[in-house]
Amino acid sequence: MHNFLLHNRDELIARCKIKVAQRPRRAATSEQLANGVPLFLDQLTRTLAAEDSDEHEESIRISGPSGGDSLALSEMGLSATAHGKELLKLGYSVDQVVHDYGDLCQAITDLAFERDAPFAVREFRTLNRCLDNAIADAVTEFSLQRDTQMALQQNLDASARLGFLVHELRNALSTATLAVRALELGNMTLGGATGAVLKRSLASLGNLITRSLGEVRGSLPVQRQNFSVAAFVADAESAAQLDAATAGCPMVVPHVDPLLAVDADRDLLASAVANLLQNAFKFTRSHSEVTLHAYGVDDQVFIEVKDHCGGLLPGTADSIFIPFAQRARDRSGLGLGLSIARQSVEADFGTLTVKDLPGTGCIFTICLPRHPLH
Repeated sequence: MHNFLLHNRDELIARCKIKVAQRPRRAATSEQLANGVPLFLDQLTRTLAAEDSDEHEESIRISGPSGGDSLALSEMGLSATAHGKELLKLGYSVDQVVHDYGDLCQAITDLAFERDAPFAVREFRTLNRCLDNAIADAVTEFSLQRDTQMALQQNLDASARLGFLVHELRNALSTATLAVRALELGNMTLGGATGAVLKRSLASLGNLITRSLGEVRGSLPVQRQNFSVAAFVADAESAAQLDAATAGCPMVVPHVDPLLAVDADRDLLASAVANLLQNAFKFTRSHSEVTLHAYGVDDQVFIEVKDHCGGLLPGTADSIFIPFAQRARDRSGLGLGLSIARQSVEADFGTLTVKDLPGTGCIFTICLPRHPLH
């Protein structure tokens, strides 16, 4: 068989390439085949030649014993693991790893039948041993690399979720702390507007914990409801006034149509608006205005937050929504506020966009479907 393989090497490789090209989303490339069929074919040929010369140890060194070798990889095993790693990088699946070697076995069988070239039983056993070892090593490495990638991505996802939770908890705690200080300084009671802000902040903390537990249990409830946009904006204004006072920037809130309503998760939308307002007070110029404006146009509701930050750097409008992208030079935040705001809005089937006003500031716009007030 080794002479047959040696003399028909190019034909066998060409047939394997044709088979590979016929499978969906797969093309035979030099990179893909670097440690694949051609190298395996050469190793198989040398293994058979070694056995014909009664060089059993050389045969095992090249292709490994039957059943593989858990202590050390053979020459064929090393190239097979490299092949499996390359296929994963190219985005292929584990079944395609197996198909690569199966293609060669089929090509050898077909060509031998066409050329009327009979093989001895021991040669077929060697062929099967080599295929078995190569497939096992390639699949093992493929699976190991894939599992490593998945674990890394899961860790990144877990870090992002933890970052989001910490950011939101800190926001709610910060608002509650400001409210407590205001109550203490003003010697006010909990029954007033500042007390209401404190209560809503504490409620937000409770909701965040409940949502987090729901995610852990895999049973996060949907909390969409119909509510007045005017009442919602009034609550957002009350909470933001504390940030406005701290930043020394006046907050402007135009009149909102009392009949304007949306069907949304109020907590998620409140989180989005709070993040936009905090972002505005953080970056707006000293003593400049921050505007919260809600209005309806046809079947859409728009909630805008306008600041006077001086505008964005060219080409950065989309990047500001990327998680952990920080704009502040002091690196005081996590760089999650705008990302959380967009995710919260999109969870309610809405959109969040930004319009850059060069030299002036930014307008962040939430757009949601309009609904009649129930």
